Amino acid sequence: MGKKDNPPKPPKSQPYSNMDLPPSDDDDDDHVESGDEIQKKPPTRRRNVELSTLTAPAVKEVKNRDLPSSIKPKPDDNSPKEATIIIAAAAAADGAAAPDPNVKDISLDNFSVSAKSKELLRNASLKISHGKRYGLVGPNGKGKSTLLKLLASRKLPVPKNVDLFLMEQEVPADDRTALQLVVSANEELLKLRQQAAALLLQSPEADNGQQLADLYEQLHIMGSDAAEAQASKLLAGLGFSKDLQTRASRSLSGGWRMRISLARALFVQPTLLLLDEPTNHLDIKAVLWLQDYLCSWKNTLVVVSHDRDFLNAVCNGIIHLHDFKLHTYRGNYDDFETGYEQRRKEVNKKSETFEKQLRAAKRAGNQKLKEKITEKAKLAVKVEKKKSKGTRVAEDEELPELPKKWKDYTVEFHFPQPTELAPPLLQLVDVSFSYPGSEDFSLSDVDIGIDMGTRVAVVGPNGAGKSTFLNLLAGGLNPTEGEVRRSQKLRIGRYSQHYVDSLTMDETPVEYLLRLHPDQEGMSRQEAVRAKLGKFGLQSDSHLTVIKDLSGGQKARVVLTSISMSKPHILLLDEPTNHLDLQSIDALADALDEFTGGVVLVSHNSRLISRLCDDGEKSQILVVENGSVEAFDGSFEDYKEELLKEIRRAEES
Repeated sequence: MGKKDNPPKPPKSQPYSNMDLPPSDDDDDDHVESGDEIQKKPPTRRRNVELSTLTAPAVKEVKNRDLPSSIKPKPDDNSPKEATIIIAAAAAADGAAAPDPNVKDISLDNFSVSAKSKELLRNASLKISHGKRYGLVGPNGKGKSTLLKLLASRKLPVPKNVDLFLMEQEVPADDRTALQLVVSANEELLKLRQQAAALLLQSPEADNGQQLADLYEQLHIMGSDAAEAQASKLLAGLGFSKDLQTRASRSLSGGWRMRISLARALFVQPTLLLLDEPTNHLDIKAVLWLQDYLCSWKNTLVVVSHDRDFLNAVCNGIIHLHDFKLHTYRGNYDDFETGYEQRRKEVNKKSETFEKQLRAAKRAGNQKLKEKITEKAKLAVKVEKKKSKGTRVAEDEELPELPKKWKDYTVEFHFPQPTELAPPLLQLVDVSFSYPGSEDFSLSDVDIGIDMGTRVAVVGPNGAGKSTFLNLLAGGLNPTEGEVRRSQKLRIGRYSQHYVDSLTMDETPVEYLLRLHPDQEGMSRQEAVRAKLGKFGLQSDSHLTVIKDLSGGQKARVVLTSISMSKPHILLLDEPTNHLDLQSIDALADALDEFTGGVVLVSHNSRLISRLCDDGEKSQILVVENGSVEAFDGSFEDYKEELLKEIRRAEES
């Protein structure tokens, strides 16, 4: 018998293009020279799997169907819309078309994503197991937010029986109260209530008794009677007083409207909950409440967060976006770090072994041995990849790329050591403050001194006056009563969102910093500034980009660089972590640890506060609440324990 011809090998993937999506992560994207290569793949024999074009929604809460027109926000004309290219395995797409109703896991093989002409994922695979709580981590600008959007829009195939909800943006400012907005997130409940109300308005002669009874039965099953109470409980956990819950959303700040959006996501209780930086606008007490709540979450969770303590408390799995791939680790963030280090060593060892063997073959001039070593190394990578998925390697499968050294993402921040100044450097003496015409807010009888080496963490509820307190220290506000004393030679480095928003938008970072800090020594002035920007993690291709085109994280790095160049004696930092990734937060903690000047920090990030206040003799916790600024008698861990007790007492009452 003649030898049978093997059937042609099907290609691994099929490109889908022209999808209109927001860009990746809103942070430090790297330019990728090969970003357009995905579009250049040769045509394949596998049938096309059609995916419809997606228009980027103005509202960034995405459920498995559109929101009713009554709760849609006005379109945001300024939101960027960028083409995103996906290469998804056809088998995964076919699986989404006819799902097993009992399966709530999500399996995606061999898909690639590009946004803003930059490659984010390349032949990546992802498995999301139902009931697990995943933290999605990785450097800013590498595709974490884009991945969530693609899942939420179902452009990455998600089983149809899996309902999902992406919480990402504040709710619109309108006349509805916080409580109404949360309850309205349950579209089905809202629809049934409206139908019942319409039937009640019909004339008494209308024969609608049975229809009304059926509606009431459905509403009872959905827990309609308890909906407002449940929504109120969620809002209370996120810091809303009874008064705030009944205020129109238009009267609330963006941070409070973001909390409403988070409460809506929790109220819906989807099978798959997607959260993008949910702690950014929360105070520490609300973060602790959210941790507690999510630890009992029974469905699936994927959360992007830069808060290490939050990830440790909530997650039992970590998805790491690294080098265009998605790697899943068991356990919380600390477990991930251990597994990551082990994996890095293993990969580097295999790469070094391969390079050593290849060099030996090259020195011997043995071309056949070189080819044999190369093919063996490729097959080893393929076998290991298949083994991790429980599948076998087909003989005619294309072999992967060669082993390569692990690429680590590292960041280092440094603030120059200040010249020594004799105390006192900065004092508030019997200071009181209130805004003109405002009876709702005041600070009274504040006494505090900041000197070289002082470490102060300022905590308390949002809106209690933490930023006002920092403004009084910085001189941005004058006290109504009392005295502020400053050393004549004192230099203060100030970070706040206001300073980020106040950057000169039409200048490049280099132009901006040269204007503020013209006296640069050593190399050329421009090169000196660029070197400093690089130390704070701003990629070189962003140094000469106008600031208005930079992301929030990139702007934050410009401000931090400017603070460093001012050579401050005291750092006043108001929520510096909001635009920083985990590695950058650790780098900031290291920089503060080695800084010999004084530091006053307002933050909701427990890790950063713990690092700052690890020396009980030099550090203190100041609690701003109910118009006072009081030193807490204990460590930061003691303070968190007090908050947890308050949370549990409130839940029991």
